[in-house]
Amino acid sequence: MNVIIYLLVGGAFFVGGYFLNRVFKGKQLKQTELEADSIRDMARREAETIKKEAELHAKDTMLKLRQEFEVETKQRREEQQTSEKRLVQKEENVEKRLDLLDKKEKDLTTRLDVLKNKEAEATTKNDELSKLIQQEKDTLLKISNLTREEAKTLLLTRVDEELVHEKATRIRAMEEEIKETSDKKSREILSLAIQRCASDHAAETTISIVHLPSDEMKGRIIGREGRNIRALEQATGVDIIIDDTPEAVTISGFDMVRREVARISLEHLISDGRIHPGRIEEVVEKAKKELEQKIKEEGDTACFELGIHNMHPELVKLVGRLKYRTSFGQNALQHTKEVARLMGIMAFQLGIDPNLAKRAGLLHDIGKVVSAEAEEGTHAVVGGRLARKFGEAEIVANSVESHHNELENHSIYGVLVCVADTVSASRPGARAESLETYIKRLEGLEKIANSFKGIDKAFALQAGREIRVMVDPARLNDDEAIVLARDIRKKIEAEMEYPGQIKVLVVRETRAIEFAK
Repeated sequence: MNVIIYLLVGGAFFVGGYFLNRVFKGKQLKQTELEADSIRDMARREAETIKKEAELHAKDTMLKLRQEFEVETKQRREEQQTSEKRLVQKEENVEKRLDLLDKKEKDLTTRLDVLKNKEAEATTKNDELSKLIQQEKDTLLKISNLTREEAKTLLLTRVDEELVHEKATRIRAMEEEIKETSDKKSREILSLAIQRCASDHAAETTISIVHLPSDEMKGRIIGREGRNIRALEQATGVDIIIDDTPEAVTISGFDMVRREVARISLEHLISDGRIHPGRIEEVVEKAKKELEQKIKEEGDTACFELGIHNMHPELVKLVGRLKYRTSFGQNALQHTKEVARLMGIMAFQLGIDPNLAKRAGLLHDIGKVVSAEAEEGTHAVVGGRLARKFGEAEIVANSVESHHNELENHSIYGVLVCVADTVSASRPGARAESLETYIKRLEGLEKIANSFKGIDKAFALQAGREIRVMVDPARLNDDEAIVLARDIRKKIEAEMEYPGQIKVLVVRETRAIEFAK
């Protein structure tokens, strides 16, 4: 019974479920159909909207393209109209020019006709003149009893004589004018150069002073039985003077390099406190190396101050060594730097290369720092040789070797070196020489020259480095002038004391001057 009941209940559930399922599926199908219809409507509406938007966009695009086309067409029309106007104007200008050319052509034709007529008249007149001239020539030949060639020779001779006189007069006038102008210009250049290069001078001495921390240090410097001071003097080659001067030691010597080595060595020994012969030799060697470096730095500084570049390192060292050379108390490096500055200023005024001029000025005394054993010759010749050796230009080398007129100047730079060197050396206070001594030397030179017969005038030039003697050409001939120069030279050597050399220049000239009134 239970089984039957279960079967009946199960069948009832099955039948109920089947009917419920059919009812549910029917509802779902209707709902799906409704949703599908709704989607179709929405799609149709969206399609219509898109279609309308596309049509509107196409219309806008067409409108824009049409407007752009109209604008472009309008611009092209305007450009075309402008071009047409220009062409019309050009055509009008061309027509005007053609009219002017026609007028000018007619004018030129008229002028040519006039010129042809004048030329024909001139030809006729020339023929007549030629006939008249020929007649006059024939008449003159008959009167003078000379042939044509003789008359021509005589006439040319007279013309040449007149031209010689005229040329001499004009040449003399031009020479005087050039001399006056050049003297004035040279004075202006020199005064400007001296004013712009006004440097101080201080006379160098032959001693150096080393200050001590106390007088007790003097005994340590002397050492037991003087062995320390003897070792120091032997190593440096100078004299060390220890006297009653409080807290000071004097180093004496003519060689400034040795004196500077001794000063540096002594200062190092004093600061270190260890003073004995072995230590002295070591310190002196270090001082020499230190001084070599200082010399190179001095050369580099001088080149930098003057704006000189690409100079050989050996030349730079020689320039630095000039700091430890003197000439009559004037420091050689300061002198060469001043000469270089003067050279640069004068070269600029003359319109030549200032850099080349400054190189020649800086190197002009470079031969002074080379020993006589190493190089033979005067310092100017040795300096020129060194300049060539270390790659300087030939014009610089020649300017260096000729600045005392021992060799011939090949350029204006050599003349400028002579002038700048003389200006720097002869400026008041430049050298340790009193004004009275300087004037006496110049007067002595002029007195010696004027003591000979036949002298018109004598002038001491270049700070006493040259004596120029003007002789009377009526009393002395050329051969006697040569003998006079030699006699003056011998008398100067016998009676005077002077540095370097003195050039004796004897001038004998004849002038012919006339004035047309």
